[in-house]
Amino acid sequence: MSATKKLLLLALMLVVLPLRGQVLTGIDVLEQNGFQELAGKRVGLVTNPSGVDRFVRSTIDVLFEAPQVNLVALYGPEHGVRGDAYAGDHVESSTDPKTGLPVYSLYGPTREPTQEMLKGVDIMVYDIQDVGVRCYTFISTLGLVMRACAKAGIEVLVLDRPNPLGGYKVEGPLVEDGFYSFVSQYHIPFVYGLTVGELANLINEEGLNRGQKGDQPHLRCKVSVIPMRGWKRWMKFRDTGLPWILPSPNIPSMESALCYASSGICGEFGHLNTGVGYTIPFQTFAAEWIDADALKARLDSYALPGVAFRTIHYKPIAGSLKGKLSHGVQFFFTDFERANISLLQFYVMQAVQELWPSHNPYPLKSTRMTDIVCGTDYVRINFGKQLKAADIVDYWNKDAESFKKLSQTYYLYR
Repeated sequence: MSATKKLLLLALMLVVLPLRGQVLTGIDVLEQNGFQELAGKRVGLVTNPSGVDRFVRSTIDVLFEAPQVNLVALYGPEHGVRGDAYAGDHVESSTDPKTGLPVYSLYGPTREPTQEMLKGVDIMVYDIQDVGVRCYTFISTLGLVMRACAKAGIEVLVLDRPNPLGGYKVEGPLVEDGFYSFVSQYHIPFVYGLTVGELANLINEEGLNRGQKGDQPHLRCKVSVIPMRGWKRWMKFRDTGLPWILPSPNIPSMESALCYASSGICGEFGHLNTGVGYTIPFQTFAAEWIDADALKARLDSYALPGVAFRTIHYKPIAGSLKGKLSHGVQFFFTDFERANISLLQFYVMQAVQELWPSHNPYPLKSTRMTDIVCGTDYVRINFGKQLKAADIVDYWNKDAESFKKLSQTYYLYR
């Protein structure tokens, strides 16, 4: 891109976009600042397709084309830097065909960068859209990168992005010893109410980056954050004016991001389809054997605050129910702040058990994965006794207020 075109884009960003009331993310602010934080440094970049500027230009390309920036290496999390690996697929180290830069895999033989991978890097930039839920693996990659950079004496710079759930929603228990993993890397609640930049500061200062076993030493790195401009804690993603770029294949829309916390655990049991494999991932609960009207009526009888249900019938286009007509409910948040979004799935499983007890998933699907996603075996053991949400509500909610109090110290936005 020519220097003239870049200046025109920057002028548009500075003049037109603020008039539209849109949020500027970390990459946009970095560009407005003339990339001064990267001047004279050899730059590594952890990103994926969701790392884009206001004009949906990849952060890779923005940094690579900036004369002031010496981008020397890329680091690929789950799905890869260009998004060409599916969920769970190993990412191979390679060469980026567009820039010719080396791409080191952080979702293959190693998930923490080796010291060899970090050679020749002075500062590591992180730019990935988060979804605000502990089991989403990109924040785990951030923690492992911070740990490796602490060992190597490399600075980490986080380009901040909105939490699509807003900055107030905190739900779920802290991870217990014995249940730390790549989907429960930190001693934080299931829904944590922080932007990724705020989270980076929190785990760096508080020693909450526990690793796979929970007994990792606290390694503090030099971490900086480029804050957003215009983002407020009350904002959900739809309020930002930003384009939603899917960070992973099953989060194609901001609605899927909003609903991920509400159905992801249920999906681990495998007895209900949650919309994954259909056009609205994480927004439904359905199966071939469900009477949709009966399920909606039972859920409506619970009078759950802030959520509404409608019946739905669909054939998944992928997965175990591919081509099979499934029946169930789609859910919507009528008052997101009042809703307990992460407990919703347990009420759905309760309703299914009350109506169709022969489809109890526990004898067949009480797996280790359920425990590490929840960060504890308490939920599986106590909910599994009779599939009543009331048996885990107090436990599920016990850590929220204390974590809110702790995390407020690290707020970058009000």
